[in-house]
Amino acid sequence: MNAAPNRLDLPRDALGRPLHDLRLSVIEACNFRCPYCMPAERVPDDYGLDAASRLSFDEIERLVRGFVRVGVRKLRLTGGEPLLRKRLPELIARLAAIDGLDDIALTTNASLLAAQARALREAGLHRVTVSLDTLDPVQFAALSGGRGNLADVLRGIDAARAAGFARIKLNCVIQRGVNDDQVLPLTAFAREHGHTLRFIEYMDVGTCNDWNVERVVPSSELRDAIHARWPLHALGPQYRGEVAARHAFDDGRGEVGFVSSISAPFCGDCHRARVSADGRLYTCLFAGDGTDLRPWLGDDAAFVERLTGVWQARGDRYSELRSGLKTPRKRVEMYLVGG
Repeated sequence: MNAAPNRLDLPRDALGRPLHDLRLSVIEACNFRCPYCMPAERVPDDYGLDAASRLSFDEIERLVRGFVRVGVRKLRLTGGEPLLRKRLPELIARLAAIDGLDDIALTTNASLLAAQARALREAGLHRVTVSLDTLDPVQFAALSGGRGNLADVLRGIDAARAAGFARIKLNCVIQRGVNDDQVLPLTAFAREHGHTLRFIEYMDVGTCNDWNVERVVPSSELRDAIHARWPLHALGPQYRGEVAARHAFDDGRGEVGFVSSISAPFCGDCHRARVSADGRLYTCLFAGDGTDLRPWLGDDAAFVERLTGVWQARGDRYSELRSGLKTPRKRVEMYLVGG
C-alpha cells in the first residue's frame, strides 16, 4: 500500500473533524460480566467465543493499513477482553510494522495480563490501560459479575510494569452508591505506584445495563474530593481532542484525569472511530448502527474510498444532544466496541 497522503488531503467529517484514532475490538468475548457493560443476566457465558465471525489477522492488518491511509495515527486494541484473542502478540507485531502508525495501546481487565505482558511488549505494544473500578476484593468480585479476582489483576499490573510499560493507565468508572467509596483509595494506589488514573463518568453506552443518571457522579465532585486530600492544579491538553481533563498533583506525584461525557460533553473535537470484532465501523460510541467494512477489504483503493465516504458523512454528537432527546434511541453495546 502506498504511503499516507498529505495531511491536508485527509478526510474530515460533516463537522470538520479529522480521523486520527481507531479503537479496534479483536474479540467480543470477555471473561468478566461487569454489570455496566456485559451483565451476566443478559449476555450468556459463551458469547463471542465463536471465532468464525471475527476478522482474521490478515483482515485486521489490511483494515488498519486502510485507516492509516486516511489519517489514523493511534490504535487501541479492545474487546470484549482482548487478551482472550489467541496469538495476540503475533497480531501486534504485524500492526507495529505498519508505517505511519505511531502508537498502539491495549485496554484490558488485566486478569490474564501477567502471563502475556512481556510478549506483548516485545511484540511492539506501546501502552497498557487497565480497567479497575475498586481495590476491595469482595466488591471487585461483585463488579466483575462473580468472575474476577482482584489479586490476578494486581499481578497483571505488576507484570506489565516489570515488562517495561513505564506508565500504566488505570480507568475507573465510579457509580454513586456502588463504588464511590473507592475514589481516594484508587487515587492513593495510583500515586504510590506511579500509574496514571482516569475517572470516567458512568455513561449510557448501550441499552442492556439499565443506566440511570442518578448513579452518575460528576467529575467535578470527584475532582473536589481528591483536591481536598491531595491538592491539584489543571494541566492543558496534550493534543486537540484529548478526552480527559488532566490535573497534576501539587506535590509532583503524578496526575489524574476526568472523562466527563455526561456533565461536560466533548463531541466537538472527537476524532475517533470504532470497529467491532466482525468488522463493523461505528462512528460514535453511542451510534445505533454500524457499517460493514469487511466486503471492501479485498481492494485497498475501494476500502479507502468507502471509509472516506462514511467518515465524511459523519455528524455524530450524541453527548451534546443527549439532554434534549425526548425518547431513548438505539445504541451499540459497549462490549461490541470496547468503550
